[in-house]
Amino acid sequence: MKHSQLVAIIKRLEAMTEATDNEVQVRRFEKDGVEKCTVTYDQSTDTFELTESDSNQSYQFDNIDIVAMEIYDLIQ
Repeated sequence: MKHSQLVAIIKRLEAMTEATDNEVQVRRFEKDGVEKCTVTYDQSTDTFELTESDSNQSYQFDNIDIVAMEIYDLIQ
């Protein structure tokens, strides 16, 4: 059985929320070496901001599951 991409995405997002350096955390998500989006996590507001690479549109989320699903949709 193939490993779940959604679980891998959630683990990366959880690592962002668990960072203790009080800096804004940033992760890039790619497919086949092409960046699809950038996700920023701001610990002070407990929010994620997803920026689509193609359109440069930004969206804010306060739910890790929703941002994970959006990332999954972009890399599929």
